[in-house]
Amino acid sequence: MIEKNSSFISDFLRVGISQIFIIIFGLATSIITARYIGPEGNGIIAGLTVYPSLFMTIGSLGIRQSTTYFLGKGIFSEEEIKTAITQIWIMTTFFSLIVSFILMYYFSNSGTDIILVLLALLPIPFSLFNIYNSGIFLGKNDIKTFNKINWIPSLISLIGTIILIVLMQLDVKGAMTASTGGPLFMFFMLLFKNKFLAFFSFRYNWGIIKQMLSLGIIYATALFVINLNYRIDIILLDKLSSAHQLGIYSKGAGITQYLWQIPMLLSSVVFARSAVSTDDYVFSLKVAQLLRVSFVVVGIVSIGLFAFSEILIIGMYGDQFSDSIAVLNYLLPGVLILTIFKVMNMDLAGKGKPWLAIYAMLPSLLVNILLNFYLIPKYGAAGAAGSSSISYSIAAILFLIIYSRAVRLPIKEILSFSKKDFDPIFKLIPRLS
Repeated sequence: MIEKNSSFISDFLRVGISQIFIIIFGLATSIITARYIGPEGNGIIAGLTVYPSLFMTIGSLGIRQSTTYFLGKGIFSEEEIKTAITQIWIMTTFFSLIVSFILMYYFSNSGTDIILVLLALLPIPFSLFNIYNSGIFLGKNDIKTFNKINWIPSLISLIGTIILIVLMQLDVKGAMTASTGGPLFMFFMLLFKNKFLAFFSFRYNWGIIKQMLSLGIIYATALFVINLNYRIDIILLDKLSSAHQLGIYSKGAGITQYLWQIPMLLSSVVFARSAVSTDDYVFSLKVAQLLRVSFVVVGIVSIGLFAFSEILIIGMYGDQFSDSIAVLNYLLPGVLILTIFKVMNMDLAGKGKPWLAIYAMLPSLLVNILLNFYLIPKYGAAGAAGSSSISYSIAAILFLIIYSRAVRLPIKEILSFSKKDFDPIFKLIPRLS
């Protein structure tokens, strides 16, 4: 038991350091693009990249999650899974490129610039390959390598942003080119490190592919609905408002994405451990404990962000992004409550029940769309933020009920705090000193 706790704490520390790197590199990139490109330029980037990021969810077909599940449970060997992954990757890359191109070209206000469209498409093949690979490391509970896949691309993208925007002053095209650097670097690194070249084959094992896709499509559908709820405000802002308002929204909302790294710090560990757990009920108790700790930490940080939102936004992005202050403040309550969903959903996904998330996210998505159509024309970016915050709250409350029934834990037990909840934090302190 002590050995397991030690291993869990080690994984926690590794994920924590990785998330800190992601936040630092991501914020630095965000600050540079804000200062050098301005609200309109950032709006153009957000309006174009929302479609590739959204439809890579479908294009990835949940292969990372199904890979983690099948490898973690020992259903298929690593060699069999790698061969299936390479074959699925080729097919899904073409699908994602075609669908994303059509959506950007015909539905985005910036889609008429074919160069920007192509730059937005460029990271797709490499990102998909990296996503598939990460499932192997999660399935083997190799958190250390999994973390590198997450934070190294953000560092490479930051370096590219400095070179292309600050030094070469390439504006929007430079920012979008720099975003390709991270996935491209990691693609070649994994291609050789994980010896994937040996597993490219025209011999298809349709039995394995079918089972991976069967479970993967369920994951992908759930992830698509979840991510659509996160990004529908950007899509509707692009259609109902201006690039300026979209840029304002992207910076305010971007900070909340980093706030979500706090529960995500736990979620990768939760997912991997759930996939290989032999006692699902006991592990769900652990997840509930981690949820309570996460909620407290996110709550404290949210209060700090609200209190210092003006200093933070103006200090990082400049006076031209002053309207992003309201966006951040309106989003914070919903982001805090959605912590419930962020932590618990990874447990159910690891148990092979990803579809349960749809029951919570679909109703909240419909509410989000209706509110956005009403509030965006009146209030612009602030209206989109208010819509999302309400939607997130609805999703979290619904999912709490669903999770309680799925794992047979009463809601009162899930939300009841005790002094023991914070023991893992106290155990971490000696490791950090």
